[in-house]
Amino acid sequence: MTTNTILLIVLSLLIAGGLSYFHYYYKAKSKLKVNLLLAFLRFLAIFGLLILLINPIITSSNTVIEKPILAIVSDNSSSVSYLKADKKAKEIHSKLVNNKDLQQKFKIQSYQFDVDFLAFQNLNFKGKQTNLDVVAKDLKAINRNKFYPTVLLTDGNQTTGNDYVFRFDDSNKIFPIVLGDTTEVLDLKINQLNVNKYAFLKNQFPVEVFLQYSGSKNISANFQISKSNTILSNQKLSFSPTKNTAVLNVFLTADKTGTQLYKASLISTEKEKNSYNNTKNFAVEIIDQKTNVALISEINHPDIAALKRSIESNAQRKVSIVKPKQISDLNNYNVLVFYQPTSEFSNVFETNKNAKINSFIITGTHTDFNFLNQQQTNLNFKMAAQKENYLAVFNSQFNLFAVDNIDFENFPPLENLYGKIQSSSNTSILLSSKIRAINTGMPLLAFSENQGNRSAFLLGENSWKWRMESHNQTNSFDKYDVFIAKIIQFLTTNTIKKSLVVNHESFYNSGENIEITAQYFNKNYEFDEKAHLSISLVNSKTKQTKRYDLLKTNNAYKVNLDGLSAGNYNFTVKELNSKTTYSGHFEIIDFDIEKQFVNPDIDRLEQLAEISKGKLYFPDQTDVLIQQLLTDENYKTIEKTNSSQTPLIDWKYLLLLICSLFAAEWFIRKYNGLL
Repeated sequence: MTTNTILLIVLSLLIAGGLSYFHYYYKAKSKLKVNLLLAFLRFLAIFGLLILLINPIITSSNTVIEKPILAIVSDNSSSVSYLKADKKAKEIHSKLVNNKDLQQKFKIQSYQFDVDFLAFQNLNFKGKQTNLDVVAKDLKAINRNKFYPTVLLTDGNQTTGNDYVFRFDDSNKIFPIVLGDTTEVLDLKINQLNVNKYAFLKNQFPVEVFLQYSGSKNISANFQISKSNTILSNQKLSFSPTKNTAVLNVFLTADKTGTQLYKASLISTEKEKNSYNNTKNFAVEIIDQKTNVALISEINHPDIAALKRSIESNAQRKVSIVKPKQISDLNNYNVLVFYQPTSEFSNVFETNKNAKINSFIITGTHTDFNFLNQQQTNLNFKMAAQKENYLAVFNSQFNLFAVDNIDFENFPPLENLYGKIQSSSNTSILLSSKIRAINTGMPLLAFSENQGNRSAFLLGENSWKWRMESHNQTNSFDKYDVFIAKIIQFLTTNTIKKSLVVNHESFYNSGENIEITAQYFNKNYEFDEKAHLSISLVNSKTKQTKRYDLLKTNNAYKVNLDGLSAGNYNFTVKELNSKTTYSGHFEIIDFDIEKQFVNPDIDRLEQLAEISKGKLYFPDQTDVLIQQLLTDENYKTIEKTNSSQTPLIDWKYLLLLICSLFAAEWFIRKYNGLL
């Protein structure tokens, strides 16, 4: 409080005292005893008013005790119970969380994880997959810029996500407690099997298999691939403590269309602790045709390679990159991609007027828009020579096909010439354009359908940056590649519009996310947001029937069927108001990735501890870990003093007190007949 404020408060005391004395004693006609009380009330009320006018700043302080954080994270995946460490995991977790000394020193945060990272609820060890990467990511987000230790109760066997060893914050110590028996036992294992989802009839398709052996003696084994009761491939192998891996490449013949189920087996006479990982089922969908895409361009650009990779991520499609004057027979192709067309493309456009092959036109700064106006009528371009960057705006009402918003609004801008683009009535816009924060209302990605002929338009170059940004956000190209695949699928299909469109895979692996999406359109082929869709699911073997409602999202209806057992399923999606139905089937392949392990991954857990300057412990060393955490001087309680300054005028109760004092004075004077 300043000197001026103190002087003003003293002056206020004198003024309040003087006015009270002047009114009740100096000028009073009668010297009643009650005058003393009235003078006191008047003094307090006037002094309070003067203090409010002065409005001094009141400084207050409080002390806060901040304990260091201790994160205790428990593995809730089923591999822990398969390794018979579930009871021990619960005991250790309870021992750590309920330790009085740890509670006194640390603020304990308790979590559990399997495929997701969650606050601790109850360990049931039913998680279908293990994702230690999400633990590292979410702990960083929750405790940003904080210094704390983490106790990790896990077997270290990760089944999904990025390599966790280098994902944790290396400035914070990690103390893994290894769950499971670390004693090495004899085990043969199909470690990984790679195969394309699709193959073509009468062609051979490759199967790449990685085999692994752990043990102390030399053994022999047979590797077989069979379909039904027929053995398609058989190879004899030898393993030893030094030669403990093998990589096989097997070629199988696609002799029948449809989804074909195969079984890979590693057979040995040796007795193993875990024989579940000796077999692996896989499926391949055999199709009798392939989509050929011609990517026509007279310039070199990174977009071309990115498009080729995205389109060919689906093995059903093949991309041929050709120059406009080199392409001969258009009938060899199912889709034509015109990249930045100019007058050099005139022969191709003229030929395609008779061939009527669906096209995907991509424009940019090298495009001849006057030529493009002459070749099509879906879009009319009035462009200047100036270049401009266009951001994307997703249209949630788009209804030609189901497509998710993969965060288009945060993708880098596409470059195109500045100008005005007008679209015809038969053009549907999926992405409109935006210049900085201004919506132009013009298309950025549009589709048209005219008398069975379909076209797509991407109005800007540098879409390769979109693919890279999608990878940066999700650590995978999958979402962007699926987006491009849906565009190509739209262009390769010329079927009559259906009111009920259902998307699903032919087969899924156990433990995978099983999601079926559907769209229902009204008579004007507009997405019907009031539709009521349900799905009836029948197990072909057990005849067990389940029914679910599909939930509405932005532009589709979805149902999640996680938790279904392996087997063949027939299903029917029905719109209950119009009685429109769609029938299909899929197969769930028996494969539990959490059953593949016989030992914890002690090597990677030890590497994680060393990188973070922590230490690896075994379950019988829990007391040693607790003692180390308690004696570690790096983690100390911090005492903070927080000061706050509050103007006196903010004290609402002071104004209420002043009013009460004036009211009390008035009533006392009234009671004593002094008014």
